[in-house]
Amino acid sequence: MNNISLKEATNFKRISAIIKYLIANNSVYQERLEQDKMIQKMYELFTKPNSGDDIDTIAEDDLTERISKMLAVEAISGLLNDFTPEEMAIFDEAVKRK
Repeated sequence: MNNISLKEATNFKRISAIIKYLIANNSVYQERLEQDKMIQKMYELFTKPNSGDDIDTIAEDDLTERISKMLAVEAISGLLNDFTPEEMAIFDEAVKRK
């Protein structure tokens, strides 16, 4: 049982360290993301059963890149919700032209 909790603690610390680093070095992440919420969300994603690669087998740079991409998606999701009705109309018109 101790091995499981030690493994979980190690994985949590690994994910936490990466997220803290990425958020500390990106002003957009600092503005739009809640660090603790992202740590919990990423930990759950990477450790749930059948989620793909076992976190222990993912190289540090690969894991950092994966988390960075997910944080980017999290940061831009909901961006349209911040638009005023006028900004949304401009956005809609621009999308229609494409």
